[in-house]
Amino acid sequence: MRDSSERSETLRLHGRLQNRIKQRGLRRIVLAFLNSRRGILETFRNEAAFRQEVWLLLIFTPLALWLGETWLERVLLIAAMLLVLIVELLNSGLESLSDRIGLDYHELSGRAKDQGSAAVMLSLGVALMIWLAVIFS
Repeated sequence: MRDSSERSETLRLHGRLQNRIKQRGLRRIVLAFLNSRRGILETFRNEAAFRQEVWLLLIFTPLALWLGETWLERVLLIAAMLLVLIVELLNSGLESLSDRIGLDYHELSGRAKDQGSAAVMLSLGVALMIWLAVIFS
């Protein structure tokens, strides 16, 4: 019997092979959903910052529903937190690509990782501004 890491790798390779074959219609949509789900789960397993931001989303969503006076405010508060997760996913992908190229320090890899980190910081700033605007309006 295979261990879970072998099984996970086999499933990942199978998924990649399926994606190389041009898919159409509903099958393409299902495969895209499965790839997206796998990306979120892998990021959750491997990135502490992403896990922290997911916990923040889970904590702040009920707060957003309580604080927002209109549906627009509620949606904006939750969307601000989702924006942070989206940028963190992009940053994690950038870091994974950089690490795949090589773990040795390279100025361009360091710059790319710093820029991804800066994007996350800016998205957190946007989320904070939206939350403060709703709270103090």
